[in-house]
Order: sequence, then C-alpha cells, then structure tokens
Amino acid sequence: MIEYRTSSFCSAGSCVAVGRTAEGGYAVIDTKDEAPRPLHFTSDEWAAFVAGVKNGEFDPA
Repeated sequence: MIEYRTSSFCSAGSCVAVGRTAEGGYAVIDTKDEAPRPLHFTSDEWAAFVAGVKNGEFDPA
C-alpha cells in the first residue's frame, strides 16, 4: 500500500497527492477522486519533473 502525502498548501480537498511505490518510483493521485487511479513515474522521471519545477519550467509566461 502506498502512503500518499499532500502539500501543506492543499485546501478544500482539491489537491494531488504523491507517494513512493515499492519499486522505488512515485505514484500521483487526485485527492477528490474516490477511486484513485494513480499515475506512475520512475525515480528518474520524477527527478526530471522536480528539477523542472525548481527551474521554473512550468511557470506561466
């Protein structure tokens, strides 16, 4: 079973949650979905995403 975490900025239950998989990757769910269908990412994919966030690659223009 995956333990999911949400951001401390999450409010009103409209958030995403992230958890580590047994294989060492990451799973992401929508917290308002009653039957979560996680998106799965390898650790390399997750690291690339986090680096992109830190570098501002997803900031609005």
